[in-house]
Amino acid sequence: MSNAVSPLAPKHVPDLPPLGGVRLATAAAGIRYKGRTDVLLALLDPGTTVAGVFTTSKCPSAPVEWCRGKLKGGKARALVVNSGNANAFTGKTGRASTALTAKIAAKAVGCSVDDIFLASTGVIGEPLDATKFDGVLGTLAQQAEADLWHDAAKAIMTTDTFFKVATATVKIGKAKVTINGMAKGAGMIAPDMATMLSFVFTDAPLSASVLQSLLKAGVANTFNAVTIDGDTSTSDTLLAFATGAAKDAPKIARASDPRLKAFVKAFNAVLADLAEQVARDGEGARKLVEITVEGATTDKSARRIAMSIANSPLVKTAIAGEDANWGRVVMAVGKAGEPADRDKLSIAFNGIRVAKNGARDPSYDEAEVSKAMKDDVIRIKVALGLGKGRDRVLTCDLTKEYVAINGDYRS
Repeated sequence: MSNAVSPLAPKHVPDLPPLGGVRLATAAAGIRYKGRTDVLLALLDPGTTVAGVFTTSKCPSAPVEWCRGKLKGGKARALVVNSGNANAFTGKTGRASTALTAKIAAKAVGCSVDDIFLASTGVIGEPLDATKFDGVLGTLAQQAEADLWHDAAKAIMTTDTFFKVATATVKIGKAKVTINGMAKGAGMIAPDMATMLSFVFTDAPLSASVLQSLLKAGVANTFNAVTIDGDTSTSDTLLAFATGAAKDAPKIARASDPRLKAFVKAFNAVLADLAEQVARDGEGARKLVEITVEGATTDKSARRIAMSIANSPLVKTAIAGEDANWGRVVMAVGKAGEPADRDKLSIAFNGIRVAKNGARDPSYDEAEVSKAMKDDVIRIKVALGLGKGRDRVLTCDLTKEYVAINGDYRS
């Protein structure tokens, strides 16, 4: 893990308030890292509902398979997360490791293994020694407290340079409810469901089906609209937990309940905040890049074109070099396989139009654009002129540091 905090890190980190029904504890179990915490235990009160979305990778990790199998029960009593080892591509050994981890956790918490949820992040292909959790989880269950959100977010980091948290307070009816979230991720990021690892908690009394509906809808324009390097992880996991501990809050059994309107907005805002923090912490990143595509034939087409631009190494390295190379953007639009007309295409960098109707803008000023490219946030806008389809995605630049981090990852 790099010691240098990303220059794009948020200037303000919120204090997350205690949330009824959730207690947290962390420890150093020696999974991979030395001198830092690497395991998180979140204790959840009886009656807590759970929802989740996971990687669409055809080579999912053992914890992803475990969670998928337990999700249908709709209830959760504990979450165990470790960093340093993804427990992915570990065969029968990996499945045995998840089962042992859940058994140890269930004993520590005093619940069924079916109510234990697991997540792992780190190196792929190395067996995870679950015996390291024996004793550790029991101690954590006794030490868990309600206000250790920052510690929890730190324990799940790998190559992250800063911990990622977000919070919101909103009302359901006349009752105040809280939403707290954390995430980790900096590389191997092109989510096709949610994010690398992210966990969202609320004291709102939501049924598991309502929570699942909100989560599935919420990731579409948040985590699924972020890419760092175009590589979808084997371990992508986003879990949401609703404890129902909010005082006097009405129980919600339908996602269409009109009392949920403000909550849904706040819930999605927390997801969006966490997703942007992931983009800001892209490995080696020096620029946050927002790509907006409009005038596409459909929103889906706009998303594919935006992702083609966002995942282009040539576009990303040009931005790292502070070069408004619209030719590389044109290339990425053209290769996306979506409807596009070269002679209708217009492109702008940070509000300065550099190309219009398929050619360089007549008012193009190299000095003006070069100055704008020195900003920390680069906004690329592509107008296709074909329809009403629109979408927005986030990425970052591609620097020499990205190569250094990933070249040395297992060293």
